[in-house]
Amino acid sequence: MHVSGIRRLLVLVCLPVILAGCASLAPDQSLERVSQASTTLTDGHSLKFVENRADPVAKEHIDSLLADPLTLEAAVEIALLNSPGLQASLFDLGIADAERVQASRLPNPGFSIGRYTQGSEVEWERGLHLNLARLISLPMTQRIAAGQSEQVEREVSLTVMRLATEARIAWYRAVAAEQSLAYSKQVMEAADAAAELARRMAGVGNFNALQQAREQTFYADAALGLLQAERERTASREALIRTLGLWGDQLEFALPQRLPDLPEEALAQPEIERQAMASRLDVQAAQLNTTRMADALSLGRATRFINVLELGLEHSSSNEDAVKRGVEISVELPLFDWSGSRMARNEAVYMQAVHRTAEVAINARSQVRESYQVYRSSWDVAAHYRDEIVPLRKRISEEQLLRYNAMFVSVFDLLADAREQIATVNSYVQAQRDFWVAQAELDLVRYGPVSPSQTVVSTASVSTRAKGH
Repeated sequence: MHVSGIRRLLVLVCLPVILAGCASLAPDQSLERVSQASTTLTDGHSLKFVENRADPVAKEHIDSLLADPLTLEAAVEIALLNSPGLQASLFDLGIADAERVQASRLPNPGFSIGRYTQGSEVEWERGLHLNLARLISLPMTQRIAAGQSEQVEREVSLTVMRLATEARIAWYRAVAAEQSLAYSKQVMEAADAAAELARRMAGVGNFNALQQAREQTFYADAALGLLQAERERTASREALIRTLGLWGDQLEFALPQRLPDLPEEALAQPEIERQAMASRLDVQAAQLNTTRMADALSLGRATRFINVLELGLEHSSSNEDAVKRGVEISVELPLFDWSGSRMARNEAVYMQAVHRTAEVAINARSQVRESYQVYRSSWDVAAHYRDEIVPLRKRISEEQLLRYNAMFVSVFDLLADAREQIATVNSYVQAQRDFWVAQAELDLVRYGPVSPSQTVVSTASVSTRAKGH
């Protein structure tokens, strides 16, 4: 074929690929899609890349949210804006987008030049080489990289939702711990008053050693409970601080005095499993991974015997002979490596992805059912405290006070009843906390597992395996 014909053929082959390969970096578009996908659990707060954590505008906004007692909505907003761990995950979008654009780039041509002498003759050879194998496989390589970018968006969306949920859970636990600490201090005051009264009565001979020891035991138990409540308050507050990414002068924030009231009725969701399977991002990511592995396997099969296919244009000129022009095609001969092991590996990776996807789907269904059962039982327990146990304890205390006023019971009986009433209310607070935590986890489990360790497919392992085609 004439050289001009080769050139026309090369242009016809390259033109569609060139048009398909006009991709540009667009990490902000990926971030916007992640924001839209996670808006259900982020209260509509937008996401952005933070390159300067010392941004005075962002710090001023966070300080304004911390100036008043920290609300649940403000905690979620601060976590999304200020968490360095989330920012690290958001930059996965930029990495995946860069890999997508890089996969769409045309292979660089090669240029060679040589100078030869023979007597008085001087000959120059110039060559231009292009990797046709990479050029032909470029559309499929683009599709694989685009699938990986889409998978990363699903995984980052789930990371955003998980952080918002962790912020809610940390807030519930911190507020509950503050309430429990306040109740423990009340118990301590009642026990201290009873112990002091017992010491005085024992001092004048109106109390025996057994009665005094019992009151001292109540006091010791109350002191232990107060220490445990203080430890729980510190631990839960620090967990909230870590989730929100706070430090320095931001640590002295206040929390509301009590948890939100328990809803009157629990949500009845008979279709939650089916609905969750349509919205689970980890299932979608696993399906995208399997599709990408299938594309990689197809690409590997297409290039099994031709890994090197190069087209070269040669131009030779001499000071004595006429100019020589020609075309050169280089092909790797599969004499020793027939790519059998490479294909076996690709097939094994694909089958592994298929079974991993099935595992993710099965686990997702189980997690949804379990989370709803935990949510429902937590509401039942908290509602039982609210409707039965706390009103009964209040009624007992009122009757006990009437008996005390009528001098039928002693002050020690009244103080013991006060301790029991406070302990009951404290148990109700813990039940409230458990319900709200279960509610937050149920909201998240519609889109993915509560714990990151329950996610089977990882982006790192997948991206590495995708290169083996």
